[in-house]
Amino acid sequence: MGGVANRGAITVSIMLSVIMRGLDNTIANVALAHIQGSLSASQEQVAWVLTSYIVSTAIAMPLTGWLAGRFGIKEIFLVSVVIFTVASALCGAATNLGELVIFRILQGFGSAALVPLSQATLLQINPPERHGTAMAVFSMGTILGPIAGPALGGWLTDSYGWRWVFYINLPVGVLSAIGILVFMQESRPMHREQFDAFGFVALSVTIGALQLLLDRGGIKDWFSSTEIWVEATIGLLALYLLVVHTATATDRSFLNRELLRNPAFVAGTVLIFLIGITMNGTLALLPLMMQELMNYPVLTTGLAMASRGLGTMIGMFVVARLIDKVDTRVILTVGLVMIAVSMWQMTRFSLMMDADGIVISGLIQGFGFGGTSVPLNIIALSNLPRHILTQGTAIRGLMRNLGGSVGIPILVAELVQNTQAVHSRLVEALRPDNPLARAPFLDSHYSLSLQPGIAALNAEVTRQAAMVAYLDDFKLMMLISVASLPLILLLRPPRRAAVQPAAAD
Repeated sequence: MGGVANRGAITVSIMLSVIMRGLDNTIANVALAHIQGSLSASQEQVAWVLTSYIVSTAIAMPLTGWLAGRFGIKEIFLVSVVIFTVASALCGAATNLGELVIFRILQGFGSAALVPLSQATLLQINPPERHGTAMAVFSMGTILGPIAGPALGGWLTDSYGWRWVFYINLPVGVLSAIGILVFMQESRPMHREQFDAFGFVALSVTIGALQLLLDRGGIKDWFSSTEIWVEATIGLLALYLLVVHTATATDRSFLNRELLRNPAFVAGTVLIFLIGITMNGTLALLPLMMQELMNYPVLTTGLAMASRGLGTMIGMFVVARLIDKVDTRVILTVGLVMIAVSMWQMTRFSLMMDADGIVISGLIQGFGFGGTSVPLNIIALSNLPRHILTQGTAIRGLMRNLGGSVGIPILVAELVQNTQAVHSRLVEALRPDNPLARAPFLDSHYSLSLQPGIAALNAEVTRQAAMVAYLDDFKLMMLISVASLPLILLLRPPRRAAVQPAAAD
């Protein structure tokens, strides 16, 4: 890999790609309301902008190690950056929701390799005594994206339009690609592992069918639709083939049986999945609530959302100081409790509140995410034998992303359904023969005897019903956080020397 003279230039090129990828994980969230209006999408449909990116990243991530071994790190790294950059330009130029979702899928495929290859490259170009410094630089890059993403996305959307949350990647991606092309030395393909193509295809079809079912279920009225039945059948058949193949394969299978027999890895992976629901669900719902119900400007929304990234950074710094002094399971428990507390605070939100409550709950929740990230990496991976460590890392990343891709459509479907149910209950008493539905109890602006008054009253009832539905979603995520706590009992203290703590990604 690059010589010492090129180390700085290679590091800058690598970190540009890491920051670009980190930005894209959060920058589009605050623009969702504007994307929804611009492309005439429903609340359920606009969520595809997030889930399509997450699920394609999840599917492509396990391929990274095999592709790098087959074709070389530099080659796959460069191709990934180019795909990500071109897909970003296409996302910004999309003329309808279908195009945007397709281009987000392509962007997710380009994104998948950026973090693992960045880590691998930094470790290769630095001597062992500089590995700690290299990983500290990497961690700062991964943190910077989520902190700056919401605020930058809000400013770009407010000043130039939502398309610029994608166009902003172009200069960064071009500089990163040029640096990789010029400064990184050609890497020799190793092709050390045989890839289980059947297992990968079976898993990909399972995930893809499940995602289509969840994304389109609300629109198609779930199992009253032939399409949903077809997707469910294909998904279950692919899952059955994956299970049978994993259980009976005589050589290496994509889902290694040794991993599945490790209680700490399984429990840690389930925890990562559940935390992924809460983390991605919050990032998807809050910007829409703030802009659509509270009429917050998009820039204010972005600044308020940035508190989560700041809290995550603080949490990671605190954990770095405590990780060798305190039982990892204790740190993890505190982190999960803080996430649950923040979700409880969010169930107390109201339409009359200011942004302070959102910022405070965001700081607490971000601190909780930062406090769980490194401990989960250590617990899930440190007790694994080295020959399955790479597979364990890939599965861990896959399950974290799946938490988001599964959780977001479920939460959005619940939001839409609960809004309709609460709206129906609220309008039952809004009748002309109800004395409480007339002046002086009801403002003349909401008069039931005039068409404009009825329309204004219906809009306010819808707004109130939607707020109740958001609070129900926050309560569901709080319960998921609380239900995660017993899984910590299945974890074992890690062997400190077995593996270096992985940076958050």
